Amino acid sequence: MEQKKYWKGLEELHNTEAHQEIVKNEFREELPFESEGLLNATTPRRDFLKYLGFTTAAATIAASCETPVHKAIPYVNKPEEITPGVANYYASSYTIDGEYVPVVVKTREGRPIKIEGNSLSSITGGSTSAKVQGAVLSLYDVARLRFPTIGGTETTWTELDKQVGAALAGLGGAPVVLLSTSILSPTTKKVIDAFLAKYPNSRHVVYDPVSYSGMLLANEAAYGKRTIPSYHFENAKTIVSLGADFIGTWLNPVEYARQFAQTRKVSAKKPEMSKLFQFESNMSLTGANADERYTHKPSEAGAVALALLAAVGGSVSAPKLEARVEAGIKKAANELKASAGKALVVSGSNDVNVQLIVNAINNIVGANGTTIDWANPSNYRQGIDADMAKLVSDMNAGSIGAVLVYGANPAYDYFDAAKFSEGLKKVKTSLSFNDRLDETTELCKYAAPDHHFLENWNDAQGKPGYYSFAQPTISPLFKTRAVQDSLLAWTGNTTTWVDYLKAEWISKLGSQEAWDKALQDGVVEPATAPALGGASFAGDIAGAAAKISSAKKGGKYELVLYEKVAIGNGRQSNNPWLQEMPDPITRATWDNYACISNTLAKTFSAELGDDYEINVEKKELKIKANGKEIVLPMLIIPGMHPEVIAIAVGYGRGKNVGRAAAEIGQNAYPLVSFNGQTFDYFAVDASVEATGKKYPVALTQTHNSYEGRPIVKETTLEEFKHNPKEVNEDREELKKFGKDFRSDATLYSAHPYPGIKWGMSIDLNTCFGCGACTIACQAENNVSVVGKDEVAKAHEMHWIRIDRYFSGDDENNPEVVFQPMLCQHCDNAPCENVCPVGATNHSSEGINQMAYNRCIGTRYCANNCPYKVRRLNWRDWNGADSFENNLYDVADMNDNLTRMVLNPDVVVRSRGVMEKCSFCVQRLQEAKLEAKKAGHPLKDGAAKTACQQACGADAIVFGNVNDKNSEIYKIRNEEQTERMYYVLEETHVLPSINYLAKIRNKDAAPKKAEKESAHKEEAHHA
Repeated sequence: MEQKKYWKGLEELHNTEAHQEIVKNEFREELPFESEGLLNATTPRRDFLKYLGFTTAAATIAASCETPVHKAIPYVNKPEEITPGVANYYASSYTIDGEYVPVVVKTREGRPIKIEGNSLSSITGGSTSAKVQGAVLSLYDVARLRFPTIGGTETTWTELDKQVGAALAGLGGAPVVLLSTSILSPTTKKVIDAFLAKYPNSRHVVYDPVSYSGMLLANEAAYGKRTIPSYHFENAKTIVSLGADFIGTWLNPVEYARQFAQTRKVSAKKPEMSKLFQFESNMSLTGANADERYTHKPSEAGAVALALLAAVGGSVSAPKLEARVEAGIKKAANELKASAGKALVVSGSNDVNVQLIVNAINNIVGANGTTIDWANPSNYRQGIDADMAKLVSDMNAGSIGAVLVYGANPAYDYFDAAKFSEGLKKVKTSLSFNDRLDETTELCKYAAPDHHFLENWNDAQGKPGYYSFAQPTISPLFKTRAVQDSLLAWTGNTTTWVDYLKAEWISKLGSQEAWDKALQDGVVEPATAPALGGASFAGDIAGAAAKISSAKKGGKYELVLYEKVAIGNGRQSNNPWLQEMPDPITRATWDNYACISNTLAKTFSAELGDDYEINVEKKELKIKANGKEIVLPMLIIPGMHPEVIAIAVGYGRGKNVGRAAAEIGQNAYPLVSFNGQTFDYFAVDASVEATGKKYPVALTQTHNSYEGRPIVKETTLEEFKHNPKEVNEDREELKKFGKDFRSDATLYSAHPYPGIKWGMSIDLNTCFGCGACTIACQAENNVSVVGKDEVAKAHEMHWIRIDRYFSGDDENNPEVVFQPMLCQHCDNAPCENVCPVGATNHSSEGINQMAYNRCIGTRYCANNCPYKVRRLNWRDWNGADSFENNLYDVADMNDNLTRMVLNPDVVVRSRGVMEKCSFCVQRLQEAKLEAKKAGHPLKDGAAKTACQQACGADAIVFGNVNDKNSEIYKIRNEEQTERMYYVLEETHVLPSINYLAKIRNKDAAPKKAEKESAHKEEAHHA
């Protein structure tokens, strides 16, 4: 196997002086003592001893300080369902902005603290995403509206009902419009229909901030169904994605990433996997995981689709494209034809004509009825762009009597927000059901705030016959009310929403017992999975091709807008966990920016070079497109098309939406345009210039360098088939240390593990870098949010990070590998030997433990850790120490309300303490206790870490390596011996986490291909 060079950034690739300096200075500042610095002292030796004395005595001093007394008040009448110290679990549903994810909510003492996927759902299979994991924090958002208002003034629900009823009655026949995002609840839609039926000519307008209207209209034109089919990536051998980030943000990524992961499981016994081609303009999460990736301008998206249709046998003319893209299309077409019946093409375009061409390709390659299911469509997106544009026009014409906004925020994310805002002023009655004072709610006369979804009853229909339910996991924290209760009251129906929903489902299910079972399970699904169904294609290919060919050509520069994996369309932007999660591609936090290639960056300034990524201060660019302009810092991202600028939406929120989101980044939605039919999330003629100013961006990609040591192993499927052991051939060198490298090559005596020995395996083939594990760990283990300024100083606290490595040519589409990195729980842990106070120690189950109340913050352990996975708490983020005025709050994370999300099973840490992954030891103890109470040994899979449970791709396996029936044992000793390796194994720290080498389904390296050819030639002559 040819050893690649992996690099986190250009500065590491070229080993610049700035990079070398950062590598030398692992900690960029000293501990923040408030007294005069040591180097300024006149007697350095004496002051050194004084500081040393302070550090060793600090714990004693802190312990002697008087701490506040918090009295525990016992229950007078304890709720029957609550037992202190014991968690309860309730099924619920995450359906924000059309995503469909059945979940299970963990509560402690009546407050939700953690969300997990519902494994009973056959659609998501227990998978989650970073947004789903972070949703529990939004329940405790201090920016939520706490009561109904009229004209911005607090009122009662009785008074609001009275005034709204009078206002609606006095419309004089003018229509009422309920404006919402995609609603998956069939019962809520029934309530809405009953409400609107009272008012003539009224309508329900569905508006999605990131639209899929082009797909809906194309499907209607081609198949007679204005719907989105179900996609089955697990059935596909060849997948071609035309700008669809189905792993990260497209439609329902939790579902699709799980399906795709099933096709990426590979072993020496079964060396088969799917092949993914990605054609796109900017580096997306799906593109980073593609086997082969090709870049093009946004204006060429239609041309790429046409060329692919021509290559698979469609009767259209292939347009001229770059030679490399044409070669990629030819290769992709050959693979699609070879996989006929097991092929799939998806597109992220919102252009009706492009989607029609994609439908034609899928029809030719036999996707309908095999990888695309038309018999069981999905309900994930329902918005039609022209309907929204007409509503805005009608509002400005004064022909709308009332607008009731539910979940939508067009005053922020509509492409012409100013026109919407002007129109809203001309509407007699404006009301918002939104749960916070967002940009649209600020403009409405009435605010009737809805419950948070974790406080509410609801149902959801992901697909026909596939339902999930939501139930309150906590009593409403504020004076909010369910939207459905409001609409029922204004309809004149005295039934409460919960009784209405219950009656609806008892009539469907047949009994109270069936309804109780449905609530307990959280899902109702067909007993047997329905057969996949095809559809007859009847689209106008010639017409679509003609419109694509006549589209406006691109200028010198083009712009593309995209969603980030964590922030998405901006709905959850006031979530500090999601703001601080490093973007999988850029590794940036707390901002959006202009992503450009290194080639383009160097045209703006001769100063730009490889050291650019090291510096926090980034040069600002002024970008103009579609008659609007935006100023953003620029980030150099390898893999970008050299003439394309990419900007994330979801930032630039108003000042009243909360501390985490308010005025962070810039709003990119004004750069969207309307082509008369659908919204375009790109601009074909953009201009860009440097402003001469700089703006700080908090990046994590340059933190924690391995200084060129090999940490990733990768090969191609072709090479793996030829010689599965080659990927690990370097491990043969370890034999020189003795027959048993583990015991022979050491100065230390082995730790005995008489019972359980915990271990973890991470498959690089199915780790897509989505970050769900990072947020799950943060929620489970009370990991602190430190804010942009501290992240910029390399002080981020995440216990598990996703390292992103590039390989190949930095100018021409490098390949990407993601590697989760956490404490490796080494059996010869180098951190344990150097701690002067024994704060880090080894358990009998193989866990490298941290005794927080012993730690005095010397950081010797972090210096000695080859994996750089230990985090020093530079500030007191949680109010955990005894010193006054020492609490550093970021984005209201220490508000009494927000602190309700903290896990009581995990201690909060004070300043100057080292912390790291604990393998979720609290979960392990709970699982062992449950097994003990049940009277049997701990079963494999009973104990799961938070990162493992959150990973929808099953990239993480955890268990007892001493149990020969466990999955982790079988992976290491039977199923994946050829791919299994340990990072930096040659250092003999004996990590407890192994990795499985990445296999990329692409052509073998040229040297390898030549070698195989020579072998075949020799065999032929023989």
